[in-house]
Amino acid sequence: MRLIVLATMVALMVGQAAAKDLLSGASLYADVARYAAFGLHRFGSSGDRATADWIAGELSEAGFAIKFQPVVLGRQYVVERATAEAAGTVVEATPFWWPPEDKASFHLSAPLVREGDAAGKILWVDLPFDRGAYLGPAHRAAISDAAARKPAAILLMIGNPADDRFAYNVTQEDAPWPVPVMVVGARARATFERALASGLPVTFDAKGHYDRNVSGRNVVAETGIGRGPTIVVSTPMTGWYSCVCERGPGIANFLALARTAAAEKWPAHFVFVATAGHEIGHGGMELFLKHGAPAPKDTLAWIHFGSSNACYAFADGARTTRPEEARYLVLSKSAVALIDEAFVAVAAKRLVTEKQAVGELRDVHAAGYANFLGMAGHHQTFHTPADDLGTTGPEILEPVARAFVDAVRKIVERGDAAFR
Repeated sequence: MRLIVLATMVALMVGQAAAKDLLSGASLYADVARYAAFGLHRFGSSGDRATADWIAGELSEAGFAIKFQPVVLGRQYVVERATAEAAGTVVEATPFWWPPEDKASFHLSAPLVREGDAAGKILWVDLPFDRGAYLGPAHRAAISDAAARKPAAILLMIGNPADDRFAYNVTQEDAPWPVPVMVVGARARATFERALASGLPVTFDAKGHYDRNVSGRNVVAETGIGRGPTIVVSTPMTGWYSCVCERGPGIANFLALARTAAAEKWPAHFVFVATAGHEIGHGGMELFLKHGAPAPKDTLAWIHFGSSNACYAFADGARTTRPEEARYLVLSKSAVALIDEAFVAVAAKRLVTEKQAVGELRDVHAAGYANFLGMAGHHQTFHTPADDLGTTGPEILEPVARAFVDAVRKIVERGDAAFR
């Protein structure tokens, strides 16, 4: 509730200024605040549905023709509550996707161990900080090896700069864990160290359920059919927790570009797509690429707004006034000269690739789109519950939005010559 009130106040305060300049930091931050106000953005949640409605409304108001593309994923796990308790101290926990189907809800008290016989006990496992976003082979091996020791459950801490509950993106094909795995933030480490030393039990309490054939929606907006070259613009909408700076700046950039293209009547055919299901298999992007996206041969450029493209950096636990350094311009070789021109004012590392892009651009590149550019990264509170409105601000949002608008304007003006 406090987050919603704060977001509403921010939107009201900056709204008047935002109307004067579509690319102002105030306008962009108002959109991030609106996104934050919807709360949890996990696929299939009420926040996911509200976000799709809002984005569709904004693009319709800008003059785009709107359609919703239904996205149905085979399963989603819905958490109602999850805690871990030791010696009277209760901390929030997150069941690690995917939990055992017969333990979607469970209550368990058992001794905590790290070494030795783990059978019937709770086994404490640490995964180091690896700057990744996706559950990979090393993570799977660590959990599988731990589960092979026959614990009743696993207490998992995943290293991250916020010392909070981290979540990895998973796929629909990932098998459920053999035993419940509960993630807690490393900030609670001392609590569990005391339980380990004293032999006191740790208690897990989780209430949740699996949904099947879960419905979500991509938002597809189109304008300018037949007016010029086809340009596709994409951004994900969903993610773990509230994902305010993970998703919010990209969505604000996405809307700002759409509004600018429509207001200035750029002579091009634009297809904007906001995709669902990012955190549990890229389902929305996969569907759009198969059914709905213009063919690669008919597409001049694909622009993508990925994760964490305008988040503050932190030093010694305190927020700084500079953007997070761990952000990347991801582009085809053909877009290097264009990026040199348009992104002079944006500090970001470059990933120029012909083999492997990152995030949803990986899917775009694999589908054969030759000319692409986007931005993605991570930040202090990435994939944790602490990712909130304090992680971004008007002054770091604006340069990114202006750079993307400049780049796309040059693509519209120059056509194929923009890529060389």
